[in-house]
Amino acid sequence: MSIHEHVEELDGLPVYNFPQAPAETTALPEPGAVAWRLSVDPYDDEETFAERWQRFTETVELSGVRALVLGQWGESYEDSSAVVVDAVVAAKDRLTSLRAIFLGDIVMEESEISWIEQSDVTPLLASFPALRSLSVRGGAGLVFPPVRHEALRELRFESGGLPAAAVRGICESDFPALESLTLWLGVPEYGGDYEATDLAAALSGSRFPALRHLGLQNSEIQDEIAVAIGAAPVVAGLETLNLSMGTLTDSGAEALLGGQPLTHLKKLDLDHHYLTDAMVRRVRAALEPGGVEVVIDERGEEDEYDGRMWRYAAVTE
Repeated sequence: MSIHEHVEELDGLPVYNFPQAPAETTALPEPGAVAWRLSVDPYDDEETFAERWQRFTETVELSGVRALVLGQWGESYEDSSAVVVDAVVAAKDRLTSLRAIFLGDIVMEESEISWIEQSDVTPLLASFPALRSLSVRGGAGLVFPPVRHEALRELRFESGGLPAAAVRGICESDFPALESLTLWLGVPEYGGDYEATDLAAALSGSRFPALRHLGLQNSEIQDEIAVAIGAAPVVAGLETLNLSMGTLTDSGAEALLGGQPLTHLKKLDLDHHYLTDAMVRRVRAALEPGGVEVVIDERGEEDEYDGRMWRYAAVTE
């Protein structure tokens, strides 16, 4: 997924934009053949999200819908996603085949990621016990108390700053089938008031026994996260580990190399890092001969001001 372009595929299905207005000449695809995208422009559209959603539910046979991509619901920097969550949940008895949801397919031209007002998204999990994939963009106002879901395989949050309570709720949830967890943790200036200790439940390995991919990304405390990863039981079961987009320095990389073995991984992504050339060589030498794909090409930008070196996470505002 990219914050610069709308998603083109979800759960293996091509995204189809539900038309802005009914047209007799428009032939809609079969309900289960596409991921249906619904979005309203608060300035150019004549319909509200509620009106478009109602027209969607009256036009498309909901029992066949497998995936939903939910974009702008109006002025998403003022109005929360609750209007979307409530609408989808209200249709749960008809959306019997729904398997994937992306809430917040909103690109930078529409709203900065830190401006997207989210809400409590856990009703989507409670209402759809067969859901396999949930992706959410935007961290402002995000609420996620601990939940249990038997079928969820992929959980993804993209943000400029995830609230600590939401991070703890995600990590303290029980997802026995979860294979992929991605958190763009963000920075304090945009709501990311979490600490590395808030990740403890997820790193224990007991909450997500099927986990094969872990992404703890886009953080200003990437070194602290790397230290926690170095001793985390969950790592032994992973195939891919992504610590990219943050402010990882040599001390964090040293913790990774000095912690539990990473040679079983298929891929380690450390892109957008702040490592020295010597450390980059050390990481490659330690892992690549054993077959680990190491992504460590892109170095983050840094500025020196008033005697201090400033380093930045990749996606904040």
